[in-house]
Parts: sequence; structure tokens; C-alpha cells
Amino acid sequence: MKKLFKNLRLIDADGEFLGDMLVEAGKIEKIGKNIDIDEECERIDLKNKTALTGFIDMHSHFRDPGFTYKEDIITGSKAALKGGYTTVCAMANTKPVTDSKDVLEYAVNKAKNADLINYIPISAIGKNLEDKELVDIKENLKYTRLFSNDGKTVLSDEFMEKALIKSREMNFLLLTHCDPEEEIIERDLKLLEKVGGNLHICHISTKKSLILIKKAKEKGLNVTCEITPHHTYSYNLDYKVAPKIGTKEDNEYLIEGIKNKDIDIHATDHAPHSKEDKEKGAPGIDNIEVAFAMLNYIYDKNDIPIQRLLDMMSKRPAEILRLKKGLFKEGYDADFVIADLDYRGIIDKDKFISKSNNTPYDKKEIKGNILQTYVGGERKW
Repeated sequence: MKKLFKNLRLIDADGEFLGDMLVEAGKIEKIGKNIDIDEECERIDLKNKTALTGFIDMHSHFRDPGFTYKEDIITGSKAALKGGYTTVCAMANTKPVTDSKDVLEYAVNKAKNADLINYIPISAIGKNLEDKELVDIKENLKYTRLFSNDGKTVLSDEFMEKALIKSREMNFLLLTHCDPEEEIIERDLKLLEKVGGNLHICHISTKKSLILIKKAKEKGLNVTCEITPHHTYSYNLDYKVAPKIGTKEDNEYLIEGIKNKDIDIHATDHAPHSKEDKEKGAPGIDNIEVAFAMLNYIYDKNDIPIQRLLDMMSKRPAEILRLKKGLFKEGYDADFVIADLDYRGIIDKDKFISKSNNTPYDKKEIKGNILQTYVGGERKW
């Protein structure tokens, strides 16, 4: 049955529109003023509430299989929905590593049966996350076009070069974890210039990193990059994450990079841990439920329009992933959230629905609140 959403303030990366949205079979069929149809449909009056395009996270850790005491596909998906995320790409540092048909199939089927979010697995690029042997790329491409050893750095120049060549030849995206950050980014960009490929640099945190990436883009190299909520929200913070949170100078330069569209997307790097693992030194922040509110707070503070935030959280990641999502546009997927943009409050980690709540931001200020989340026109949260 068709669904007619009435009286919406629709905001996406391209603008704002007051009106109605007709959805059929998970797709936006029509957007307009005072839409009415003769045939039977479900009518939902949202009474001038604000609708934003559903958020897309290209970098998250759902810990499934193998570390499900920290998170699993179902709890991670529910936490994502609470945060307004309708599509999530999950990294391969699981146990067993997501590097084969069997593990990819397990994850895809579990997510499909849960029927919560659009779940995209990321395959490792090296078997067992090592710089020795490439995974069966041809087989794994049946499940994903994203490959990464994230959690680990590809330290072998030869292996990285081989992976970039394959990304060019087989048309997949290679996502890289860089530690030491600036040194590895510089190496990867030199290799990209030498052999070509499709490179996405994860979680940049320093001024120099962005300068290197800007120069590479000016040369016409095929590279994109991301910044996390925590590297946007704070600086000089002594909390164990990889890469570490930068200086005030880094933070200010990165925020300018957001304004100038030098940084492509926001990705959460949602990294849930048990209290015991965190105390033992495990790096990472549990943040997918509050990512939007953290970022919206910083955007408001720096007079950056909501359209730019939606460009980085919805439109641009959809473009990189080649999905018909991220805009309120006829023919696009009806993935969206209802949000209170004026809400002001604080983070309360005790209210997280994730299995974990490792964060240094408890009781810190936020702006905006997700009220409802729809995937394919179906309310999931």
C-alpha cells in the first residue's frame, strides 16, 4: 500500500521544502504541495515536523561475529536507528575476520532477517587482516564493493600498491586506517598517484593530513576522506581513540575543511567496548546514537548550515556508495528521520541502547534530537 506523508518540512543537502511526500514500495514517488490520490493509501500527518534525509555511516564496528558481548548486528542496528542512521557499513575486524564468503553471507543474512537498517558489510582486503595475501576479491564483490583492514594499518608498501591496483581493475573502494596517520596518508597518496585506484581515507584528525589530501585532490587523484563526530566535537582530549584526538589548531583547520567541502563525509567509527576492555586500553568511542546531535551542536556553533551537515551525513556518502539515497527526490529510497532541530540537552550514556557506552562525552552539550526513523518508508524507530 502507498503511504502519503502529509505536512512535512523536508530538508536535504540541496534545500528545504514544505509539503507532502508519497511513498510506494520503499521509494519516493512524488513530492509536492497538497498531494492527494484517489486510490487507497495510508495517510500520516506529521504536522509540520522536520524531516531530514536518513544518515549513512560508511565506517562502523558492529563486532559481529566474535565480539558480540560488545555489540552485535541487531543491537548495533537499533542504536543506529535511534541515532537516525538508515544505512551502515560495518568493518571487517570481527572474529572470524570478515574476509570470506561464509562470514559475509552470515552477516548479510543476519541483517536481512533483522529487517532494521540497510546493512553493508565491509570485506577485509588482506586475509585475516594481514598484509600478506589478498582476499578472494571476485567472490567477495558479490556481497560488497567496500574493502578495508581497518583496525589495522596496511604497513607493507608492496601490499598497499597491489590493493590499489586491484581497486582500479575491479572497481571497488579501498578504505584505509592510517597509523602513524600523516606518514601513512602521504605514502598512500604517492602510491595512488603512481598506480591509480579508488581510495577512501578513514577518520582524519590533523591539519597536515587534510593538507596532503587537498593537494592530492588538486592533482585529480581519486581520493575521498572522512571525519568522525569526536574529531569534530573536541580537541586536546586525553581519551584513547585511533587516531588520537588532535590539537585546537587541528580542530579549527578541520572545521574549515568541512565548511570548504575539503572533507567529504562524516563517519562515526562507532567502536563499542565492554567496560573491562576499555580499562585494558581498547581504543574507540561508542557514538552512533549521538553523532548527529554532537555534529549539529558544532555546526550551529560555527554557523554552518544544516544543508552542509546533510551533505556530509547523507548525500555525499550515498554518492560514494552509488546508492539512490540521501536526497528527497522522486525515485530515491524513502529513508528519512523526523527530528527536533531546536532541542538542546546533554549526552546521557546511561540511556544508550547499544550494548556499550564507552564515551568521554557524558553530560556534554548537544543540539537536535531524532524522534522517528524510517527505512523504505517504514517506521523502524
